[in-house]
Amino acid sequence: MRYFATAILVANLAVSAAAEEKSIRLKQGAGLDKVESNCNACHSLDYVPMNSPILNAAGWDAEVAKMINAFGAPIDETDAKIIADYLKKNYGK
Repeated sequence: MRYFATAILVANLAVSAAAEEKSIRLKQGAGLDKVESNCNACHSLDYVPMNSPILNAAGWDAEVAKMINAFGAPIDETDAKIIADYLKKNYGK
């Protein structure tokens, strides 16, 4: 019985360790602070490099607009431009 309890404990620790998210580091640049504070409030920043192979400048503009208009992200117009410019410069196709 003790071996069974130990096996369950070890399995739970392994699952917990695997479930922890790794922190992603985006490229340094003007606007990174706005990306981290606004985008990371709702989702992981993993989406930025994941989408970079498919999004060009117009795609990033549309993506930022979608987050605001479709998903209700509370990002003001000035910050939206800074975020889009950062994404286009550092992760544009």
